Amino acid sequence: MTSREIRQAFLDFFKSKGHQIVPSAPVVVKNDPTLMFTNAGMNQFKDLFLGEAPVKFPRVADTQRCLRVSGKHNDLEEVGIDTYHHTLFEMLGNWSFGDYFKKEAIAWAWELLTVVYKLDKDRLYVTIFEGDAKEGLERDMEAFNFWKEWIGEDRILLGNKKDNFWEMGETGPCGPCSEIHFDMRSTEEREQTSGQSLVNADHPQVIEIWNLVFMQFNRLKDGSLQSLPAKHVDTGMGFERLVRCIQGKTSNYDTDVFTPTIDFIAEKSGIKYGIDEKADIAMRVVSDHIRAVSFAIADGQLPSNNKAGYVIRRILRRAVRYAYTFLGFKTPFINEIVPVLASQFAGVFDELIQQQDFVQKVILEEEVSFLRTLSTGVQRFENYVENNVVIKGDFAFELYDTYGFPIDLTELLAREKGLTVDMEGFNQALQIQKDRSRAATAIDTGDWIEVNEDEGFEFVGYDTLTAVTEVVKYRKVVAKNKEQFQLVLSVSPFYAEGGGQVGDSGELISESTGEKIYITDTKKENGLFVHFTNKLPLELKGTFVAQVDKTKRTDTENNHSATHLLHAALKQVLGNHVNQKGSLVNADTLRFDISHFSKITDEEIKQVEDIVNAKIRENIPLKEERNVPYQQALNSGVTALFGEKYGDFVRVITFEDQYSKELCGGTHVKATGQIGFFKIVSESAVAAGVRRIEAITGTRSASVIREHFELVHHLKELMNNPKDFVSALGKIIDENGALKKEVEKSITEKSLALKSDLEAKIQQVGPINFLSTIVDLPNAEAVKTLAYALKGTVTNLFLVIGAEFDGKPSLTVVLSDELAKEKGLNASTIVRELAKDIQGGGGGQPFFATAGGKNPAGLKLAIARAIDFLK
Repeated sequence: MTSREIRQAFLDFFKSKGHQIVPSAPVVVKNDPTLMFTNAGMNQFKDLFLGEAPVKFPRVADTQRCLRVSGKHNDLEEVGIDTYHHTLFEMLGNWSFGDYFKKEAIAWAWELLTVVYKLDKDRLYVTIFEGDAKEGLERDMEAFNFWKEWIGEDRILLGNKKDNFWEMGETGPCGPCSEIHFDMRSTEEREQTSGQSLVNADHPQVIEIWNLVFMQFNRLKDGSLQSLPAKHVDTGMGFERLVRCIQGKTSNYDTDVFTPTIDFIAEKSGIKYGIDEKADIAMRVVSDHIRAVSFAIADGQLPSNNKAGYVIRRILRRAVRYAYTFLGFKTPFINEIVPVLASQFAGVFDELIQQQDFVQKVILEEEVSFLRTLSTGVQRFENYVENNVVIKGDFAFELYDTYGFPIDLTELLAREKGLTVDMEGFNQALQIQKDRSRAATAIDTGDWIEVNEDEGFEFVGYDTLTAVTEVVKYRKVVAKNKEQFQLVLSVSPFYAEGGGQVGDSGELISESTGEKIYITDTKKENGLFVHFTNKLPLELKGTFVAQVDKTKRTDTENNHSATHLLHAALKQVLGNHVNQKGSLVNADTLRFDISHFSKITDEEIKQVEDIVNAKIRENIPLKEERNVPYQQALNSGVTALFGEKYGDFVRVITFEDQYSKELCGGTHVKATGQIGFFKIVSESAVAAGVRRIEAITGTRSASVIREHFELVHHLKELMNNPKDFVSALGKIIDENGALKKEVEKSITEKSLALKSDLEAKIQQVGPINFLSTIVDLPNAEAVKTLAYALKGTVTNLFLVIGAEFDGKPSLTVVLSDELAKEKGLNASTIVRELAKDIQGGGGGQPFFATAGGKNPAGLKLAIARAIDFLK
């Protein structure tokens, strides 16, 4: 069977068992603060397991693309080294939400593997939870008894809590699990060593392929377990591993999941796969990583320097490093794999083929940038080793952290020069960074404490800004030593952050005591609307009036509706290739990222502004449609965004049927006239193929326009109100430029005039011409001019110049090239030592370096000590 047939057989099988087949959620998580990426098939169903959303389908199956490169599940360093770890992988899963349980899950798993896929029964092993006395948990005899109907008892193995008790996190739903393992060794190997002893022993050919999780408990903050009101099944089967078993390969990378991309890489590099171990690892790394990066970008996550974007950049850079070091690629090529990948997943995950050009261009830009950085890092390494016999740990970490060098690349470069790397120092620096990062993001979240019975939540914020409500539950959260509380209300007019729009703030007023609690923010977590506050109401029982900050909401709505008008105008002016790639809407501004591969010109910006403002003046009424079937909405021509997970029913926002029609959950103006005025304030590049527009509307635009008029008026007054303001300002600028040139010329002449005086003061110290002195010059450029003038005429020069600019001391060290190269002197090292006297620091090149400080009184001592470097 091909991989495509294997995937489809799974979906068809569970469809025949009454399961609803649902699409994969995006790999980038946008509405769950606890996750950056979808790392398991159950992520999109968390709110169902937690009982915080209604169950529409009690039985569900899908293939979910997952990414595991951070947090608890981090396989990055194993990827490419072994045969079965991946960054991005598909998880085939079937779920039961309070419907069937262990008996059916076990029977169907066995039927699919042995009847449909025809896997050898004698190669299969299963594990069950052995129990845990500390937790008061007994052995899972229920699963054992169901399994022995299908498989010999000698193949039902006991597993400990680590392997056979699955938990969502430190708190939340959990339960025993039953793993299915497959022994892929040869008959001879199996006869010599029983497979039982190799299960869960990290043997590369005895691998886990499926995990059946039986969710029975809820883990509380104190570590205790309570039974869930309904029992659930959550299974996950590694698609790549399954294909390997069915196709009889010894490595996931030998299956048709990966061979198309590996063959492409081998052809491009001119290196045959399977000949050289290091090249093979590099090809596997690139083949794996391009999948993760491509799908993340297609799902809306661009490479960047923080959070999820940094993870994607790190994965791509790891691929580039391996290709650079072991495959000989010194120019970009990884982006060329995208069309191969897109074709491979056509009809399965069409997100990639629909955005193929965009994804490829983003990756190309990242490759170009990082190859430049990598080259700089190699040069940095070369400069460093000239004066060192051991690569210090802090320098190895600098290469890792700043230039993206993996430590093994630094070790490789060191070995080539007969040097060693201080690994202890490197690991210490790495651990300090990890500890710092962990401390910065540490959040202590308490258990939910029930206040009133939860009878179902209602969001009324589309229709009103005020509602009578009750506190359903609350919890305490401590982050960065700051204590906050989170409330869940029975009814809420507060919009929860989502779709680029910030969450509402406002007040919660007790109807019994009149106490007011300020709601600082509102976010959505696993389907819950969570309201943030810095303190709890004194009386939690009773009713409250929830009241949204009207001014903030109105200004936010102005900006959000303006983004819809902007999106349509951009398509009209730039072309239909324009798609939203991100947005931020708050009360002050709107930020809108789009796919477009060139700078938006001033004329194009003007056209866009004119279109949007014309639509504002038309005062187009909002047409809002709720609970529209998703497919019906798409058929009507609505704009849907890549990387968004839409439900079966959606909300459609329209401002004029033939102009702007989008799927959106945000809040909007009742008619466009409320927006007032729209003005773009900046346009810039965010990443390859992505432009960012920032704009203002309403009261903010009025305020900015007023400020600009006042500024121009003030400038005119300063210039005695000339008739032609622009010409008069241009004349002043020209005159100022001419005066600057005269001043610079005067300073240069003064510097050069000093040259002959200083030449007379040069001392002969052996073969070296030495001068250490303080000069009176107005700026660092003048000192540099003087220093280079002396260097140009004096051989074997060792020059130290002190100066003071605006009360700040400065030191400059210049060495003739022959001294820097032949005598082992280094201007950068010298200036750093002398700078201690002026309480400062600096650096530079071996032949020219500067330093600044804050103690002018130390200049004389520094100048006097300079000669010590010649002793």
